[in-house]
Amino acid sequence: PEFGEAPGIETTTGPLGQGLATAVGMAIAERLLAARFGKSLVDHRTWVIVGDGCLMEGISQEAISLAGHLKLDRLTVLWDDNSISIDGGTILSTSEDQLKRFAAAGWATKAVDGHDAAAVAGALSMAMRSKKPTLIACKTIIGFSAPTKAGTAGVHGAALGPVEAQAAKDALGWTAAPFEIPQPIAADWLHAGARGATPRRAWLKRLARHPMRAEFERVMAGRLPDNFHETVAALKTDIADTRPKLASRQASQKSLDALVPAIPEMIGGSADLTGSNLTLVKGMGIVAPGNFAGRYIHYGIREHGMAAAMNGIALHGGLIPYGGTFFVFSDYMRPAIRLAALMRQRVIHVLTHDSIGLGEDGPTHQPVEHLASLRAMPGLFTFRPGDAMETAESWELALRRADGPSILALSRQTLPSLRGDMTENRTARGGYVPAEADGPRQVTLLATGSEVAIAMDARMALASEGINATVVSMPCWELFAQQDESYRASVLGTVLRVGIEAGVSMGWDRWLGPDGIFIGMSSFGASAPFQDLYKHFGITPDAIVAAVKKRLG
Repeated sequence: PEFGEAPGIETTTGPLGQGLATAVGMAIAERLLAARFGKSLVDHRTWVIVGDGCLMEGISQEAISLAGHLKLDRLTVLWDDNSISIDGGTILSTSEDQLKRFAAAGWATKAVDGHDAAAVAGALSMAMRSKKPTLIACKTIIGFSAPTKAGTAGVHGAALGPVEAQAAKDALGWTAAPFEIPQPIAADWLHAGARGATPRRAWLKRLARHPMRAEFERVMAGRLPDNFHETVAALKTDIADTRPKLASRQASQKSLDALVPAIPEMIGGSADLTGSNLTLVKGMGIVAPGNFAGRYIHYGIREHGMAAAMNGIALHGGLIPYGGTFFVFSDYMRPAIRLAALMRQRVIHVLTHDSIGLGEDGPTHQPVEHLASLRAMPGLFTFRPGDAMETAESWELALRRADGPSILALSRQTLPSLRGDMTENRTARGGYVPAEADGPRQVTLLATGSEVAIAMDARMALASEGINATVVSMPCWELFAQQDESYRASVLGTVLRVGIEAGVSMGWDRWLGPDGIFIGMSSFGASAPFQDLYKHFGITPDAIVAAVKKRLG
């Protein structure tokens, strides 16, 4: 089921394994908030039910390993160990010992008969005393009591059918009509619900007299601090005054240096690329086993697990997660990013080394199709800022956005300062004109990120040839698409349009029209200094001038 569609739906698990990894994030969030606000306000546990398939997915290993390392002792996993998958018995594809696997990652483990309520209850009590995360392997028979389908794949993903269903009810002595809840069961449910009323009232009393009540209620409501606007204004003023020439990943670090101290609910991290992503701010403190007062998580080389854990942190509430890796590794994260978009969660991905501009690492690390791929995802905002000012504005927008995830695609190479004005967040428009033509517009140069500077140089070169060009920076296509038609028309113009981006052309026809020109990538990259690569692939002012002159005749 989809998160938010009905009460009690805590997450949209989607592909197998996502629920387990998301739960790890929820358990981390509980520990972080308990460290900040105290156990009188935050002192709950995270319970997860998983199946055989969940534990086969690779993301499960990332989640299990991270949880064991952090000693998330308030996390308990109940595994429905029925040895059946869609194709048949799990023996077709796996023979590992799951209890030993979890134990090797630092978990406590217990195997019980999943049909023995007392045994399960005893295992749960053990888990509550454990100083480690706990796996309870509940051995069960899938389709229990169905006379011909119990213990088979035939009951895994298909209905029993009326005859088999009735036979199963007969075997269990079940006589209630469909949708009728027998009185003893209804009474037990009512008792279970009422049992929480007294602890709830006690918690509300503790909250009412807690010295951090207002702050707790603010972060749990997802509201940014009252001084957020002033913090951003000071950051942008500094950028406007100093006009720094920075790689946008460095500009992101500059933004974080200002934002993280002012927004205590921001929780950072990286998948073992902190020094490259520049996501750690001095004084944040490192989250470690037994120490959850820090605000920075070393996720290790677990991109998928990181993305899903950040979903869990966001779903829990009270925190705003951001995490970094190389842009090309977003391929490892996509299912979790998609679920964040589907669930409308404020999760921020800092994805650096965003093009062939990363240079010598070569085509395996140079994203060319990734912008197009992620822009195709509904509900995801993909920011590709062109200088320090746009980077700060992108961070502001990503943090203000409480109804969906954002990606910041950031450069390795240094970029010039393109803008000194800071009164308006122009990135909020998605696309805008940083440089008008000197006369009647003859061509519109549309670019993103590091290619905006190339477009600006091409504008000057075209002017020397007597061709008037306007430059449009498009840091966020999704926001530009939300603008009214008259604004978009004023930005795009009616003359020849040229798209410039160090990625593939897919999607650009939306803005260029049928007669536009695209200057970018049509293949994978190569290994060389970034200046040589841009020249080799024809993403230069000279190439733009030549293409425009050829088209205009």
